[in-house]
Amino acid sequence: MPDILQNVPENDPLRNPDQKKLIDQILEVNRDRPGATMVVLNELQKQIGFVSEAMQAYAAKELKVPVSSVHGVVSFYSFFTTTPRGRHVIKFCMGTACYVGGTPQLIEKAKQLLGIDVGQTTPDGAITLEVCRCVGACSQAPVMVMDEEISGRVRPNKLPQSIRTLQD
Repeated sequence: MPDILQNVPENDPLRNPDQKKLIDQILEVNRDRPGATMVVLNELQKQIGFVSEAMQAYAAKELKVPVSSVHGVVSFYSFFTTTPRGRHVIKFCMGTACYVGGTPQLIEKAKQLLGIDVGQTTPDGAITLEVCRCVGACSQAPVMVMDEEISGRVRPNKLPQSIRTLQD
């Protein structure tokens, strides 16, 4: 049994009886499906909201696959997160067109406005900042995605107004 399962953090979903039951249901329903690892991880992300290190180790144990395989999937795909996200997520596209079009300046402005860094969530749990690869809206560069809604041709001076809509 991996060490992490012997020292599961107090706030981990595996310690919450309702969430643990949900995790076990997801594993039970999907363990024999083709591509079970990916299916289970997708469901955990969808239902719990993130896939902690302890959840990764637990899923690996239950699916009888190496923890490194599970962690490899979680770390490879940007869809997965290992910590809870805020109620709102702002993603900045770092594809070439967006990067050249000004995404680094947008990120700096957002960091100043929210007082957090990329990958962090505001202390009130409202907003998480993330970067992502190309979202396929290159003609609209630079692009940000706020709660799955794409905004193009974003300028730093318009960012405060956009962020305020999420804070209201």
